[in-house]
This record gives sequence, C-alpha cells and structure tokens, in this order.
Amino acid sequence: MRRPRGEPGPRAPRPTEGATCAGPGESWSPSPNSMLRVLLSAQTSPARLSGLLLIPPVQPCCLGPSKWGDRPLGGGPSAGPVQGLQRLLEQAKSPGELLRWLGQNPSKVRAHHYSVALRRLGQLLGSRPRPPPVEQVTLQDLSQLIIRNCPSFDIHTIHVCLHLAVLLGFPSDGPLVCALEQERRLRVPPKPPPPLQPLLRGGQGLEAALSCPRFLRYPRQHLISSLAEARPEELTPHVMVLLAQHLARHRLREPQLLEAIAHFLVVQETQLSSKVVQKLVLPFGRLNYLPLEQQFMPCLERILAREAGVAPLATVNILMSLCQLRCLPFRALHFVFSPGFINYISGTPHALIVRRYLSLLDTAVELELPGYRGPRLPRRQQVPIFPQPLITDRARCKYSHKDIVAEGLRQLLGEEKYRQDLTVPPGYCTDFLLCVSSSGAVLPVRTQDPFLPYPPRSCPQGQAASSPTTRDPAQRVVLVLRERWHFCRDGRVLLGSRALRERHLGLMGYQLLPLPFEELESQRGLPQLKSYLRQKLQALGLRWGPEGG
Repeated sequence: MRRPRGEPGPRAPRPTEGATCAGPGESWSPSPNSMLRVLLSAQTSPARLSGLLLIPPVQPCCLGPSKWGDRPLGGGPSAGPVQGLQRLLEQAKSPGELLRWLGQNPSKVRAHHYSVALRRLGQLLGSRPRPPPVEQVTLQDLSQLIIRNCPSFDIHTIHVCLHLAVLLGFPSDGPLVCALEQERRLRVPPKPPPPLQPLLRGGQGLEAALSCPRFLRYPRQHLISSLAEARPEELTPHVMVLLAQHLARHRLREPQLLEAIAHFLVVQETQLSSKVVQKLVLPFGRLNYLPLEQQFMPCLERILAREAGVAPLATVNILMSLCQLRCLPFRALHFVFSPGFINYISGTPHALIVRRYLSLLDTAVELELPGYRGPRLPRRQQVPIFPQPLITDRARCKYSHKDIVAEGLRQLLGEEKYRQDLTVPPGYCTDFLLCVSSSGAVLPVRTQDPFLPYPPRSCPQGQAASSPTTRDPAQRVVLVLRERWHFCRDGRVLLGSRALRERHLGLMGYQLLPLPFEELESQRGLPQLKSYLRQKLQALGLRWGPEGG
C-alpha cells in the first residue's frame, strides 16, 4: 500500500556490526563485489538495506527541494518532468528499467538522479523473495552513464555516488570509482601545509601556551596542574605572572601551583619589583589561599619595605591581597597611612581607587587588628568601599537567584519588611536586610534605622556574628546570596573578597543568613523557594505576619 503524501517514512536503523562502511574521502579497501554479496544475501527489508547504505529509505512522494545539491524543484518550468523522472527511478522494478529511464530521458536527467539510481539499485539487489537478475552489461552501461556525466556533479553528489558505488561492490580500481574519485579530488582543494612553528624551549614553550587566546578563554585545569611540575629553570617571572593571572581569572585553586608561585617569589625576592610581585600575590588573596611556604610573609614584608615608596599602587594592591588573607603587616600599614603617602597619591590618576583600597584597609584595622597603634586613614579621606554590587554580580545578573529570592521574600514577608541592595557603612552592599526585634519579630524597615553604627560602639574582637555589638535592641539580619561564581572553581571555598565581606559584616554586628547556590538551585519554582525561605528564617527564631507583629 502506498503511503499518503507527506507521511514520513520509516527511520533507517544503524548499520549492523558486520557492515563497516567507508565514508567519503576515506581509503577504499573493500574487495571487489564484497558489499554486493552482503546485499544479495541479506534477508531483510529495504529499510534495513538502506541502513546498510547509510542512506534513508526512498520516499516516493518526497518532492521538496533537492537534497543532492541541485536547484529547488518546486517552481521552474522543468520541475514537473524532473520530479516525474525521480519518481520513475524510485519505483523501477529492475536494474534494466533504471538504465532505460536514464538513457531515454537525457534532457530530464539531473546530477542527483544518478545517486537516486544507485540507491534504488541497492534496494533491488536486496529485495525478496529473490533479487532480480543483473546482467554485467547493464552495470557497465550504468557505470558509463555516470562516468560520462560526473564532471557536472556537485561535490555532495560525487560523495554520495562514490559511497554507494563502493558499497554496491564496484571495484575500487574500476573505472567508475576511479572517475568519481578523480572528480572528488578536483572539487576539494588540497590543504596547505601547516606553517613551520619555531622551536620553543623551556620557558618560551610555557609562555607561548599560556599566551594562546584559546587557553586564556577556557581554563584548562589539568594543564595548569602539570605546569606546576616544570623545572625551575623554565619558570621565568613572565611565565609565573601568566600562570598567576590564569589562576585568578578562572578561580582555579590549585595548591600545587600556588605553592610553586610562593616558592618562586621567595627564591627570586631580590630580582622582583613590586609591580611583578602584586601580580604574583593576586591569586592568593582572590582564591583565599595562604601558602605553606614559611618565608612567604617575611619575604613580602621585606619587598614592601623596599618598594613601598617606588610604586604606591602596587604596594596597595599587595596589601589588598594580604588583607583578604588576614595577614596585614603593621610596618606597611604605617607607611600607607602616613600623611606623606596619602598626600602623594592624592595627586595621581589612580587616587580614587587607592583611597577606596585604603578605606578597606582602615576597616580591616578597625575590625580585625586590635593591637595596631599606628596612623589611620583620616575621616575626610575615606570613601565607600563597595557602594554597589560587584562587577561580577552585575555581569552575571541574569544567572543570579536575587530576583526570585526577592519575589519570595515579598510574598512571604511583604515589601515593607526587607531592603534589597542596601549599602551599609563603611560601604558594603547587602543582598537583603531585615530588621528584627529582640523577640524575633520581623519589623517594617521604614520604622527602624537599618544601619548599625560604624565604627561599632563596642567591638570585642572575635565576637561571633550572631551576637550584635550594639545596644540597639533591634537586630539586623542580612541574607547573603552565595552564588556559584562566589566560590573557587571547586565550589567549596569562598573567594577572598566574599569571605572578607561576610567577615566584616559579622564583626560589625549583622547577623548573616547564607543562602548557598546548591540549595537555591534545588528549589523548583517559587512555591518551593518560599517554603525554603520560611524554614531558613524560622530556624533563626524569626516571626512575621499577624502573630509576628
């Protein structure tokens, strides 16, 4: 029974294990007539045989745009006769009939008709109960027709005919296969020889690999690990800087390589300027990794003492990395907070960024260094540290959970009982802030001062974040989103800047409620997220609604 027009044909299965087929452009190794014998002995359907040929089964009524590289068949004046010939070839009952249709209609034959004829020949040879007889002269005549016309074939038709001819058992050194192979080579230009690469040795090879745009764009953690085992003579300052920058950029917390950088810094201390050192130290602070190298901190203190007056911005950058590690040297702080240093940087192009860094260092001194008795940053020089969400958060806002958490809090608490993206003194931007009474009731933010005083009125060092440091009876609870990119790539250690922010907020008296990305990603839809937030808030003893006041 014929299939209605437009109805899809049966899906061709994959070739059986025993039928290995060479693709276009591959070497032609089958012995003469080997695949022909497979097709003649196959006791299966045309669909299965078509699977052996890696060509979908013939669909008699598939008359859309030609898939063999010819022009579309639907609109020209010759479309009808061309489609009619294709239909006749697809319905031919014997190889002789195929040859007759091709030979009697030269004006209607297009390039793709020859591949249709070869495909139909394969189906006829595998038909049941027994295939029709095939005369050798018929195959020769069909071969000659294809050989005579193959110079007009496009490259796709040549590939298809060449593939089918080999599968049908035409000899690989016979005229048909040779003619098609020659046309294929003419269509495909030879590949130019690869350019000779200069011989790179030692550090040059590492530098070339690390400078490759693809390597810079995609982190290759296994390659980074292997580079840590390079010989010391191969590790130049430039190579080590490239490695350090790659680790920091892609959040790769590789202890082996970080230790190698720390050891290199100690060994090469006298040869390194502070501008190089700031780049080598950057991944330690960003990745929140304090190396085991015993001389790491004494070495940096000596470099800072030697270079502080030469490169002010590099000096402050080094101190920023050490601030994230909670390893600030007092002598360097004395220098950068001195009136002479502050006056000097005030007239430089990078004055604002240096003042921002100095403000953060001053906050660290206030909250984390009770024993420091040296100069501090004058109040008039202080600026907000991070007055808005960080660049990485703004760049990845479409991947953030902030919007859906905000909607969950709005439906759960009401808009008046939380503040979003509020910057609290001395300049930390909070994700969500709640004001909570001593009894645990969530209060409307507009009725309370959402800020805790800074500096704290009493700030016992090491005080837990859950214990407010102010006499104000209302607590401030900060919901902290911990997104995937807030962590090192292993997903377990917070980046140094994030850990510093949470540490300082806690020391100022804000009670932190972390919302890890693993938990947020496991919530399916807003109802589940609201239930999750409810459990989190109730675990802190918070109440809201009519019963909460």
